[in-house]
Amino acid sequence: MLKDKKVVIIGGSSGIGLESAKQLIAQGAEVIIASRSEDKLRIAKEQLGVRATAYTLDTTQEQQVQSFFEKIDQFDHLVVSAAETSGGSFLQTDTAQARELFENKFWGQYYAAKYGAPKISPNGSIVLFSGVVAYKSMAGSAILGAVNAAVSNLGQTLALELAPIRVNIVSPGIIDTPSRSKMPEEARNNFYATVENKLPVKRIGRAEDVAQSVLYLLQNSFVTGTALHVEGGHILA
Repeated sequence: MLKDKKVVIIGGSSGIGLESAKQLIAQGAEVIIASRSEDKLRIAKEQLGVRATAYTLDTTQEQQVQSFFEKIDQFDHLVVSAAETSGGSFLQTDTAQARELFENKFWGQYYAAKYGAPKISPNGSIVLFSGVVAYKSMAGSAILGAVNAAVSNLGQTLALELAPIRVNIVSPGIIDTPSRSKMPEEARNNFYATVENKLPVKRIGRAEDVAQSVLYLLQNSFVTGTALHVEGGHILA
């Protein structure tokens, strides 16, 4: 079903986006990946091969996003996995940091949907990315939870406004991706161990787990306005 489809993946140079690109290409799709890092894009392009095209893009810059979509022809699906995330005490978090989080994760996806939708084929789709803290309140995640909730609501509303284009949301839990490398190794391992003990599945998520969910949403033409939870039962824990 994805053979010869053209899929734009913003955030496709690493982590979940890159794994999604790999799985799409394995099914015969053509991918266009975009991210801020030229180095990551170069490495990703080498891994993906001739069925991938790469563009440098900062999704916090509206004009850049608009120009990016003006460069490319009509395509079938849009996946927006690019986002910087952070957490911390509500009272101790600087307001500028909170605004930056919204710029990265909410407004970046907003711009992508706004300027990408006119280029998507009528039987195509958009996949946005929320997160478990939109649905499970956790201390230290007030701002990220608010951002993720905003993305989820945006996606569900766009499923109505952009129809027949389908719009869905992936809501991952704790996933082992390169974005976690910012944490010191010992602290990261301790964090993972704590989460694993709480989860019904008793393991941390992997990029391929989420990528499989992305491909499901791209292929199932009877699913729209859905927030697909890929979090190992974290909401229940």
